[in-house]
Amino acid sequence: MIVYDGLKSDFLSSCERDSIAMEIEENILTKLGKHTPKSEFRSWENSLNYMYKVMNDDDIPSDAGIAIEFNIPQTSKRVDFMISGYGQDDEPGMVIVELKQWDALTEVQGTDALVETYINGGIHRLVHPSYQAWSYAQLIRDYNQEVQDNSIKLSPCVCMHNYIRHENDPLDAQQYSDYLEEAPAYTKGQLQQLRDFIKASVKKGDCKEILYQVDHGKIRPSKSLQNAIGSMLKGNREFIMIDEQKVAYEEILRLSTQCQKDFKKRTIIVKGGPGTGKSVIAVNLLAELTQRDQLVQYVSKNSAPRQVYLKKLKGQIKKNSVDNMFKGSGTYVEAGCNVAHTLLCDEAHRLNEKSGMFHNLGENQIKEIIHAAYCSVFFIDESQRVTMDDIGSVEEIEKWAKSEGSEIYHLELNSQFRCNGSDGYLAWLDNVLEIRETANYDLEGIEYDIRICDTPGEMRELVIERNRLSNRARVLAGYCWEWAKQEQNNTDYHDIKIGDFEMSWNLGNGEPFAVSETSINEAGCIHTSQGLEFDYVGVIIGDDLRFENDHIISDFTKRAKTDQSLKGIKKLYKESPEEAERRADEIIKNTYRTLLTRGMKGCYIYCTDPGLSKYLKKRVERVKHETGNNR
Repeated sequence: MIVYDGLKSDFLSSCERDSIAMEIEENILTKLGKHTPKSEFRSWENSLNYMYKVMNDDDIPSDAGIAIEFNIPQTSKRVDFMISGYGQDDEPGMVIVELKQWDALTEVQGTDALVETYINGGIHRLVHPSYQAWSYAQLIRDYNQEVQDNSIKLSPCVCMHNYIRHENDPLDAQQYSDYLEEAPAYTKGQLQQLRDFIKASVKKGDCKEILYQVDHGKIRPSKSLQNAIGSMLKGNREFIMIDEQKVAYEEILRLSTQCQKDFKKRTIIVKGGPGTGKSVIAVNLLAELTQRDQLVQYVSKNSAPRQVYLKKLKGQIKKNSVDNMFKGSGTYVEAGCNVAHTLLCDEAHRLNEKSGMFHNLGENQIKEIIHAAYCSVFFIDESQRVTMDDIGSVEEIEKWAKSEGSEIYHLELNSQFRCNGSDGYLAWLDNVLEIRETANYDLEGIEYDIRICDTPGEMRELVIERNRLSNRARVLAGYCWEWAKQEQNNTDYHDIKIGDFEMSWNLGNGEPFAVSETSINEAGCIHTSQGLEFDYVGVIIGDDLRFENDHIISDFTKRAKTDQSLKGIKKLYKESPEEAERRADEIIKNTYRTLLTRGMKGCYIYCTDPGLSKYLKKRVERVKHETGNNR
C-alpha cells in the first residue's frame, strides 16, 4: 500500500505549497488509522524538502511516478521514497530512496552490516542504511509477482542529507562495501550525484503505471529465493530430521498447506524439551513452504538462534535474500491480518507481551503473530522461560488463538537428541535442582560425560580440549557478574573474576558466539546460548544458586545489575515477597537447567558455592565410582 502517490509535477507542487507533510499525515490517518508523531512529521518536512531540490531537474521526467511511504506487502516495513519510469531501452524501473537524517554513525567492527548511531535519545545499534535500502529492494524482488513477471528493475540508494562525509569515513568501512555497491549512499553535498543515479534509471515517465503494478502485485516467492533456500538446506547434515521430527514436520506441512487452500486460520502448538529438534523442524519447514509459493518466516525473540541458523545456511555468502526470512518477534506489531501464509515461532516460551526498544509497542506478541498469519506454529518448552518478561505458555497461545478465530492443534516431541539421547539426564537435573520430583535420583545407566570441577580453570581446560575437535564446545555462566557495556568489544577486559580465574563475557562484535572460533575465550550467557546446542559445555554456577540446609536455594540479589532477566523483581518483592521469591526461583532454576542442557555429549560444572559443589559431587560420583565411568 502506498500512503502518498502522484507524478513528479504533483510532488513539486505540494512541496512548493508547503503541504507535502500534511498530505502524508492525512493519508496515514485515512488509510492506516494512525496519528503521526511530531518527530516523524518534522522528518518528512526536512527530508522531502531536500528531495524537492533533488527532483527539481528538467531531465527527470515530470510524469515520472512518485510514491512516499510505500508499505511493503506482508510486512510492517515502509519504503521512504520511490520514483518510477522507463530506462534507456524502455525497461520498467523504480528507484528506491531510503531517507536518513543521521549526522553521524560508528562502525561495529566484525559484523556484517551493523552500525551505531544516536537515535531516540540514545546510542543504538541498527543496520547500515545501504543494507536497509538493499534489503527492502530485495524483499520486493523476492515476493512481488509483478516485479518478477515484468522484469521491473529496482535500484536502491540512500540519501543522508545531514551527514558530512570525511576521508576514511565509517559509513564507507570495508565491511559495508558489498551493500554500498548495491545501494550507494549519497551524503551532504552530493545532490547532483543522487540526481544522476535517478536519471540513469528513469529516462521516461510512466504516469504511475509501474507504481500501480508494484502496489497491486500478488505475493509469490521468486524462483531465485526458492532455489537459494533449497540449495542451502540440501546436504546440510545439521538439518536432517529423524523419527518423530519428520512426523511433526509432515503434519505441520499438511495443516499449513490446507490453510493455503481454504484460507482458514490454524494455530499449531509444538511442545518439546531441550534437544527434541524444534529448530531443525522449523528450518526445514521454512525451506519447503517457500518452495510451495508461501510467504513464510522463521520468528524468534532471541536474536542468537536467528544469527546462527543464517550463518549455517549461508556460510560465507553475505548478500542473500534469505536474511528477510528470519524475523524478530516484535516485527508484527503493525502487520495486517493474514499478511503471511505461515509464521514459524521458535523458542515461543520467550515471547513478550510488548515489543519495541522500550517495551511500549503493540498489545501482545502472541496475538500479533497469530493475527498476521493464516498458519502460526509455536515451538515451546515452558520450562525454559528465563526472564520476568517471558509470557509464552500453551494456555496463553490457546487464549489468543481462540480470540482470533483460529483452529488449534497440538503436537508433542518426546525423543531426545541432546545429552546422548537420554531423557534420564534431564529428569536427573529436574530432581537435582528441585524443579520437580522424578525417579532419577542418580545417573545410573546414563551415558553422559558430566563432571563437577574443583576450579573454574579446570572446567575451562576441559572445554578447550573438547573444542579442538570441531569448535563445538563453549563455556557458559549464570548472570552473576556485571557486563561492562563500554568494554563489550575488548577481549582483554575480563568481566568474570573468581580468584585468579578471569574471563570475558561474549563480545558484542564479530560472528555469533555459537559459531565463532574465538568464542572459546569468552563465556556465553543464557541470551547467547538458549535455543542452540554444542557437543560440550562448561557451566559456571554463580552465587544466585546455593545449597543450604539440605536444599537448593536461589538468591535473586546475587544477580548482576546489568541483567534484565529479573527486571521488576525488587518492586514485586515489596508488594508480594512470596510471589517474588517464587518467580525468581523459577527463573533462576530454569536458567541453569537451560545452560546445563546445551551440551549433547557432556557438561562440566563449576560452582562458586562450596556447598552446592559438594552436593552435586555426591549426586554424580557414586554411580561413576560404581560403574568405572571416569572418562
